[in-house]
Amino acid sequence: MSNLDEFLAGERLDDVVFYLSDAYLDDDSRLREVGEETDGGVRLILDGETGRSAFQAGTGMGAMEFAKTAMDAEGEVARSLDGGACPFAEEEPDDHEVQFVFAFAEAQNEEVGGLYAEGDVVHAYAHCTCGESYSHKWVIGDRDGE
Repeated sequence: MSNLDEFLAGERLDDVVFYLSDAYLDDDSRLREVGEETDGGVRLILDGETGRSAFQAGTGMGAMEFAKTAMDAEGEVARSLDGGACPFAEEEPDDHEVQFVFAFAEAQNEEVGGLYAEGDVVHAYAHCTCGESYSHKWVIGDRDGE
């Protein structure tokens, strides 16, 4: 099972996923050496603290500050955490490609209720080339087979 599969199965709750598109990432970036190349960029799965530091180094912003701003708009982040569908594409149809994604999983918490009572939850945040950011969360297992 790959690191991504383990993360998506809820087996890596202490890790984060960080994706940078080729268009956003320099060709000689050190992140290319430590991450997994995808069709459109590089995906890293790292322990939480290292991942947040890598995110800040790669984007120039704090991971949790980014997440807070992205929560204002709901969109769709690909299950593979390396793409998405910008919710602002209908308003402005041009230039909507994911530049980067930050994701983490949170353990089931029945006391909180809602999605959290149903199981472990993936929180994913994406930044689009249009300049907007958006979020998507789902219960682990709900998007299997996509």
